[in-house]
Amino acid sequence: MITWMQRHRKYLVITIWISTFAFIGAGFVGWGQYSYGDKAGAVAKVGDIAINQREWQQAYSRLYGQYNKVFQGNFDEKQAESFGLKQQAMRQVVEQALILNLANSYNLEVTKDELSKVIIKQDMFFDNGKFSKKLYINVLKQNNLNVTDYENDLRNSLLIQKVLSLFQSEPLALEEKVIATASAIADKIEYKVLSSADVTLDTSDAALKAFWQARQQNYMTNPSYTLKVIVQEPVSAKADDTAINEYYTANRTDFTDDDGKILDLELAKDAVVAALNDKATNKQALRSYIAFKKNKLDSSVNVTELTISKEKNPYTPEIFSEVTALNITSPYMKPRKVGNSYVIIKLEKTNPAVAKSFEEAKPAVIAEYKSAQIAQKLQELAQKSFENFSGQISEYIKPDSEAPLTGLDSEERKQFVSKLFAATQKRGIINVSADKVVLFNILDQKIEPTVDAAQAEKVARLKASIFNASLIKMLEKKYPVESYVGGN
Repeated sequence: MITWMQRHRKYLVITIWISTFAFIGAGFVGWGQYSYGDKAGAVAKVGDIAINQREWQQAYSRLYGQYNKVFQGNFDEKQAESFGLKQQAMRQVVEQALILNLANSYNLEVTKDELSKVIIKQDMFFDNGKFSKKLYINVLKQNNLNVTDYENDLRNSLLIQKVLSLFQSEPLALEEKVIATASAIADKIEYKVLSSADVTLDTSDAALKAFWQARQQNYMTNPSYTLKVIVQEPVSAKADDTAINEYYTANRTDFTDDDGKILDLELAKDAVVAALNDKATNKQALRSYIAFKKNKLDSSVNVTELTISKEKNPYTPEIFSEVTALNITSPYMKPRKVGNSYVIIKLEKTNPAVAKSFEEAKPAVIAEYKSAQIAQKLQELAQKSFENFSGQISEYIKPDSEAPLTGLDSEERKQFVSKLFAATQKRGIINVSADKVVLFNILDQKIEPTVDAAQAEKVARLKASIFNASLIKMLEKKYPVESYVGGN
């Protein structure tokens, strides 16, 4: 799956941003602290359009959700970094801004009526089968959005779709014929799969140390943060029936069943009391936070010291991200909820990263060394043998073939077939993963015409993809892109 995502990520960037407003309930993922050079707080400027931090971070959050869904909930920040998700997110918002610049040059706009028609059809804002403005506001609030930002994002998304619709065209018969012919080409090949089992590695400490010494800067500890922490345990609001009723009336859309239906007060009462207690706990935490900052904390309040790092973090990733943004001039963090309690944090000092010893780094060194050596030795072996190898003979393979190839799993086969039909040589080498290489020799080719009812749709998608990529390249030449992000 990782191989597939890495291979297709450039297409994900093009396709995902077209549905920019479909993010309600997707969650929010942050990435820490960045520096900005533009006095207005923009992270970039494209032509006449500024891109702000919120837009960039929302693009990142949406992308993270897409990848996490494909990985069935097993996607994490380390994978996000290896996939370059921040860069992909920036690319998305830059491409949006390029299209919006073009829309402005044509004086295109989305009217209030067009915007309203889309909003009132979104069933996430329905109460009893009808659009509810109050639910609309509350759902946005629960997703850390406000109405103005949401409607601006939606308006921009609709405007992008309006621009792209101007350039749509029906597939031509000749185009369908060309694509059908290309899809019907079939190759019979001789092939041999080389894997890590075909090479021998020297994994002695001497070899590993030589590898480590040349790359010590790659094996550093993560920075750690020494903190002073106050934990505000839950307190009771001691709410009477009047207070419970008033809170429920003002916030009734927050109390729903699994189907989204608003609960009656009797059914929601326990949840209302819990919300009032949470509000009281937060209020007490804020009092302690202010006293902490003013150095007027009551002696009865317990302040503990602990050191946290990326590997040893008792809090959520979001809280850890906020901790990394603290500094000596601004060391305090407002109360943040952890379970049913609230924590108030003061940064005492930041402990910088240091180089790991060989023994500390050894597990990571072994993994990286093996990966690098296997890739290198496989290439050397493949270069020596691809001219005269003896392998297996396949059946005829087509670009969309599902035919199995011995030694390759489903994703590896897809990658191999894709690269095979992009190759211009009769004989060659194809890398399908970090530890697997395929030697191939095309023995025969033929055309196997098939009837494909979806051919017109395929052509339309291909034309749209090619056009969108060409349009972006043209707009990049027309509208300058300035980035104000430090460290990206």
